[in-house]
Amino acid sequence: MRLYPEVATLLGLGRTAVYQAARRGEIPTIKIGKLRLVPRKALERLLDVGEPPAATGGADAR
Repeated sequence: MRLYPEVATLLGLGRTAVYQAARRGEIPTIKIGKLRLVPRKALERLLDVGEPPAATGGADAR
């Protein structure tokens, strides 16, 4: 589980942008008492979205 400031650093966003994205439901969160955390698996999925696909060795791979 990650705190919002850690998530902001990992995603390259400001802390406020992370809070707003979480409020809109773009970043999944879990509430434990008064603390909101971002699950590690959800954060990994967010980070994987921007990754380029692996080369498949098709006609374009020369």
